[in-house]
Amino acid sequence: DGFRLVEIERVSGSPHYEVRPTPAGSPADQPISDALHAFDPQDVGPRWAAAMNSRETEPGRAIALARTLLEDVCKWILTESNAGYAEADDLPVLYRRLSKVLKLAPDDHTEQIFKQILGSCASIVEALGALRNKLSEAHSLGPKRARPLPRHADLAVNLSGSMAAFLVATWQARREQEQAA
Repeated sequence: DGFRLVEIERVSGSPHYEVRPTPAGSPADQPISDALHAFDPQDVGPRWAAAMNSRETEPGRAIALARTLLEDVCKWILTESNAGYAEADDLPVLYRRLSKVLKLAPDDHTEQIFKQILGSCASIVEALGALRNKLSEAHSLGPKRARPLPRHADLAVNLSGSMAAFLVATWQARREQEQAA
């Protein structure tokens, strides 16, 4: 009905809630949801949903899920393409390998604008991994570190979802091209 309960504080160990409107989200939420759920309804789709649903109430969790979503998509496509990966590979390594498989590496293109955009995509993937290490629940924030806010989670989740949907669409297009050949 457009509202939700949000825990706003704890008093003597008991939660106190407030009724708040459900955030509208991003205009891209539904198309990304559809694409990622169709790609993998068991892991990738639910991970995206959890990241979206955590943006406002648990921004640190949302940031961690955003990074994991990209890792999931990279591993799924690398497995499906028989390119493989090492379990110890971190997200930047996985993305670089996947960008070669999908021909999304900047040096796979001659047009300067594609080189620039694809290089920026690689930078975003690396930055999401670093953001997860600095602001998410993956590591202790300690007493002096910055705390993630919902707007930080919005940015991380929206970037991750857009990248994940782009990678899935590119993988599906490559498979269709190979089948047509």
